[in-house]
Amino acid sequence: MSSYSSTSVCRCRPLLGTFVEITVRGDPARIESAVSAAFDAIERVQRLMSFHDPASELSQLNRRAAKRPVTVDDWTFQVLTAAKEIATASDGAFDPTVAPTLQRWGILPSTGADIASGDWRDLELLAGRRVRFRRPLTLDLGGIAKGFAVDCAVAALRAAGAESGLVNAGGDLRALGPGEETVQLRDPQSPGRMAHELRLHEAALATSAPTFSRRAGPDGDLSHLVHPPTRAALVDGVSVSVRAPTCMVADALTKVVLFGGQLAEAVLALHGAEAFVLAAAPLPLAA
Repeated sequence: MSSYSSTSVCRCRPLLGTFVEITVRGDPARIESAVSAAFDAIERVQRLMSFHDPASELSQLNRRAAKRPVTVDDWTFQVLTAAKEIATASDGAFDPTVAPTLQRWGILPSTGADIASGDWRDLELLAGRRVRFRRPLTLDLGGIAKGFAVDCAVAALRAAGAESGLVNAGGDLRALGPGEETVQLRDPQSPGRMAHELRLHEAALATSAPTFSRRAGPDGDLSHLVHPPTRAALVDGVSVSVRAPTCMVADALTKVVLFGGQLAEAVLALHGAEAFVLAAAPLPLAA
C-alpha cells in the first residue's frame, strides 16, 4: 500500500497547433515535475517536427534531403520509420507527402522548398539516422507526429512515477494506469452531439474527421484530409477513430481506414488496432 496520499492535477497548454491537456494522479511531491517533463517532451517533438516552423528539423529536411543525406534526431527518425512502414503497408493510404496539395489550398504555409515531384516511395532511411529523398518531396508529419508526442508525454509521466493519467492533444489521446478512461466520440454530422462512448485502458485513441477543418475553396469545399491517389479533399460527414497500443500508430491508422479500402483491415490487425467509423454512408473516396 502506498505510504502517501495521491493527488491529481490537470494542466493545459497550447502546443502542436491545438490545446494539450494532461491529467495525472500520483505522489504530490512528484506530480508537478512529472507534468512538466511531459510538456517538455511534447515541446521537443514540436521543435523537431513542426511544418510551420522554418527552423524545425523537418523544415530543414524538406529543404536539404533531396540534395544530400541529412542526419536527424532519434525521435524524428523513429517517426519517419513508422511513417514509411505504414505508408508501405497501406499502399500509400497513409501518405506523409501530401503537403504540396495542402500548401496549394492554403492549409499549410509555403516553405520555399524545391518543387515536389516525389512521393513516400522516394523517402530513404539510411544507417546512422540519415534521411535522403530520391526526388524532391515535401514531408508533413502532422498525421503521425502529434500521436508520437502524446506517447512521449506518457513515457515521461511513467518515468516520473505518475500512477495514472490521460494526455489529450486535440483528440489524440492516451491513457495510463490501472483505471479506465471514458471517451465520447462526436457525431460528425452534428459535432455538438456525442454519438458513441468507449473506454480506454492502457491504450490510445486518435480521430480524423473533416468537421472542424472544412472550408470553402475556389473550386469547392476543402479540408486537411487528402485522398492520396486523387489529391481530392475529404469533406463528407464522416469520422474515424482508431484505438491502438500507441497514439502514433492510432494517429496514422485513421488515414488508412479513411482511404485504404480493403487493405485497412489487414493493417489494423498488424498493429493490434481497431476502428470506429461514424458516417451516414459508406466511407467516401475509398481506394
